[in-house]
Amino acid sequence: MEPNKKKELWRVVKFTLFSASAGLIEIASFALLNELLHLPYWLSYLIALVLSVLWNFTLNRKFTFQSAANVPVAMLKVAGYYAVFTPLSTLLEHLLAGKLGWNEYLVTGINMALNLVTEFLFQRFVVYRDSIDTAKKN
Repeated sequence: MEPNKKKELWRVVKFTLFSASAGLIEIASFALLNELLHLPYWLSYLIALVLSVLWNFTLNRKFTFQSAANVPVAMLKVAGYYAVFTPLSTLLEHLLAGKLGWNEYLVTGINMALNLVTEFLFQRFVVYRDSIDTAKKN
């Protein structure tokens, strides 16, 4: 395998693993906020989502894309991605699970897969397009 293809494949693997860890952060924090603190569902979900996005952003910026890009600008781009993805995925969830009667867990899995793929592509080709591997090595 060519060195560049191998490097990109490793980048995809790291992104996937960090995204899985962010999913665990989201599930665990949601459970704590919802079950122990009895916060309203929407607030528990929102806090858990923000925590997982921050975790995922931080790890992927440093280890997957190794970017020296301006952090606030990069974070605003990721926030823009979620400003579009979240309502669209909510509509898809409502259509497939609510209207068409698909299994809710299947639809959530579809949304998670769509999020993984589209967020990787967005970060790779929009957020970090010109800054991949620019961070100083320690």
